[in-house]
Amino acid sequence: MDSHKPPPSPRNPEGCLVVAIRIPVRIVVLVLVVPVRMVWDALVVVARLLTDIVLRPVGRALLWLGRAVFVWPWVGLWRFVLAPVGRGLGRLGYVLVVVPLRWLYAAVLTPVGRALVLVGRGVGAGLAWLYARVLTPVGRGVVLLLKGVGALLAAGGAGVSAAVAWLVRHLLVVPARWLYDWVLEPVGRALAWCVSAVATVVGVVVYWTVRVLFVLPALALWRWVLAPLGRAVAVVAREVGDALGHAWRIAGRISLVVGRALGTLFRWTFRWFFAEPARWVYQAVLTPVGHALRDFVLRPAAEAARGVGRVVRQALASGRDAVWQTLASGRDTVRQTLSSARDTVRQARADVRRMLLGESRQPAEADRRELPRPGTRTLGSSTTALTKD
Repeated sequence: MDSHKPPPSPRNPEGCLVVAIRIPVRIVVLVLVVPVRMVWDALVVVARLLTDIVLRPVGRALLWLGRAVFVWPWVGLWRFVLAPVGRGLGRLGYVLVVVPLRWLYAAVLTPVGRALVLVGRGVGAGLAWLYARVLTPVGRGVVLLLKGVGALLAAGGAGVSAAVAWLVRHLLVVPARWLYDWVLEPVGRALAWCVSAVATVVGVVVYWTVRVLFVLPALALWRWVLAPLGRAVAVVAREVGDALGHAWRIAGRISLVVGRALGTLFRWTFRWFFAEPARWVYQAVLTPVGHALRDFVLRPAAEAARGVGRVVRQALASGRDAVWQTLASGRDTVRQTLSSARDTVRQARADVRRMLLGESRQPAEADRRELPRPGTRTLGSSTTALTKD
């Protein structure tokens, strides 16, 4: 025996009244719920079909239309109009506002501010000197004078204040304290005790009055009427809820069976009344006609089209080769013509130079060997090819 198996949950004993209520309620609820569940399942199927076939495509089309009408124009306006205009205005504002303000700050306000700071420092230094050298000594003299006057006045009023204090203490404070200790405090305590006693008596009377007139009847009503009635209503409501749950599940299975039966019937009906005749028409009529059309019409036409294409391609290829050969021969002819023209121009230029300047001297061959005589070289006896006569 498995020791890890959880103990079974305790079941509350049910009376015969609960069992007697449960079966009729479940039967009645099942009879009432089955049509509602079938209608609900039919509405769910119709809603799913409507959503998949109509609402979702319409929603996508409306979404695309909304983007095309409301989003994309604003995006294009922002991207191609407002953003470039904003950049241009920002650049213009920078050139017209920021640069002049920066120049004004650097060239005008900063020197003026520094000058004002220097002036303020000078004024502050003057005021500090005035405070330290003039106002402080004057203030100290005034304070010493006032202290002397105050000392004289305090020496004269000390006796008067002492006499006034003694009179106030013996004429007001001592009688008031005696009156509080021996008259007011005992009277207050007596009044507080009386009020407390009266309040206690009134509270007890009110408590028992409210308890007898309201609490005990309400407690009896709750204990002997409302609680049993609530338990009965709770039992009925629980049984009705359980019956609704069972009936809803059973009605779901019944609706599933009915839906499968209807689906099978629709599938077989569609198959034998639409699919099979269509398949027979496709196999017995359309397929032979299509094969005959393919064998006797489309294939010969395709062969003819391919033959025409080959002839056209050959003609185009031969024409292209002829064109390339013509272009090559023309290019060679042009090159030869340009070369002969270039030689003619070069010869004519040489003839003109000879007529105007004469024949050019041919440079004499220089002897590259060393001089036979000894001696140092000078500027007049150079043997290089550039300075030799």
